[in-house]
Amino acid sequence: MPAGHVVQPPVGPRHVAIIMDGNGRWAQARGRPRLFGHHAGARRVREVVEACPDLGIKYLTIFAFSTENWKRTQAEVAGLMSLFRRYITRETRALAERGVRVRFIGDRVRLDAKLVALMDQLERATAENEGVQLTIALNYGSRDEVARATKRLAQDVAEGRLRPEDVDEETLPRYLDTRVLPDPDLVIRTSGEARISNFLLWQSAYAEYEFIDTLWPDFTAAELTRLCKSFGARDRRFGAVPA
Repeated sequence: MPAGHVVQPPVGPRHVAIIMDGNGRWAQARGRPRLFGHHAGARRVREVVEACPDLGIKYLTIFAFSTENWKRTQAEVAGLMSLFRRYITRETRALAERGVRVRFIGDRVRLDAKLVALMDQLERATAENEGVQLTIALNYGSRDEVARATKRLAQDVAEGRLRPEDVDEETLPRYLDTRVLPDPDLVIRTSGEARISNFLLWQSAYAEYEFIDTLWPDFTAAELTRLCKSFGARDRRFGAVPA
């Protein structure tokens, strides 16, 4: 090694996005109803959020409920909505005290008014926090997000606030739900499924992916640490070649 050469430590992901999959199968493997697994999965979120600062993760985005999840049974959907209300009520104080800032992305129109009010309250209660930036995707689908963003962009063009010739690949992100967030560096999907299920399609164009077999309620801070270390060893060229 040349004299004076300094070895730089691997750089971990600053923004991690997680598709939290496998709650239902985790519960069924234990002879319990699917909602039992969703409750276990909600408790897992706290451990993961608490692990982020030590790993250098500033932004954490979790996929809680997709626009396609409405296709599940009425009982499961109602149970999930109740779980979201309970989670927000129970965790608001702890999140605020830990300096976590919470944002929600997704279309709120279909959500019930009580849940939306709790979401607004949690966002306000943590708005000044500068710790981990936790984004919860609730009634979120990336195609739906892009469609809504495109409508807003088209409206600005129609009303003269934006010229068509000025629209480029830097324009649309300003209309997305994630416009105040950096793109994810690492996307993790638990439960052994190797697909991204309409999650952050635009934003994750150059993200690294990890598809792991662990079911979400079994996902631990130790596993997150391992994945972050693996990320740090990757050569991310973003379409370029080494000099």
